[in-house]
Amino acid sequence: MTALDFFTDGALVEIGSHLFTPQAIISYARRFDPQPFHLDPHAAKKSLLGGLCASGWHVTSAWMRVSVEHQRAERARLTAEGQAFPEFGPSPGISNLKWFRPTFAGDTLRFFNKVTGVRPRRSRPGWGIVELYTDGINQHGDTVIEFDHAVLVRL
Repeated sequence: MTALDFFTDGALVEIGSHLFTPQAIISYARRFDPQPFHLDPHAAKKSLLGGLCASGWHVTSAWMRVSVEHQRAERARLTAEGQAFPEFGPSPGISNLKWFRPTFAGDTLRFFNKVTGVRPRRSRPGWGIVELYTDGINQHGDTVIEFDHAVLVRL
């Protein structure tokens, strides 16, 4: 049995959620994406987007935080049950990143991972790769973000 056996192709897991507050949207935008529709509620209302909304990069960063928190919680749960948890390495990347609609102040996104592939890595003996499809869905049931990504797992 290897760490790859922990992952089932096709498995869908809700990894957590994130609330986008006006303060957090503005704070993130000041540092990383200083555009009027991310910084100023009045300017945002007059923009094409129609209201203060999070940067797509903020949404993607929130997914990363939720993902790491989910891994930590799963590690703690499995350790408490006397089971091993896979050792994750770095990610070889994200592809097909799409932001379908704005994430407005007050929106809560729920993030889901679906395993789309599991295999040993030929170029890195002792490591496997888990491929995933991720989406983020707002409280109205609308898909806001989706992308494909992968993570290395020690065998």
